[in-house]
Amino acid sequence: MGKNMLTTKEATLISDLMTMEESACKKARLYSRILTDKQLAQEFGKIADNHEKRFNALFDLL
Repeated sequence: MGKNMLTTKEATLISDLMTMEESACKKARLYSRILTDKQLAQEFGKIADNHEKRFNALFDLL
């Protein structure tokens, strides 16, 4: 198997993880926009950024 060859099961697992990361990112991004506590909003912004980075890293595997 080549470097970029994934099994169907691996691709499905990565896709499932991407779905979870996308959902978590959207929720954290929403909270970062609606929270009135600025410090907490900033933390949720960082959390969203981290989920987005993981999503992109997973995407690069496909």
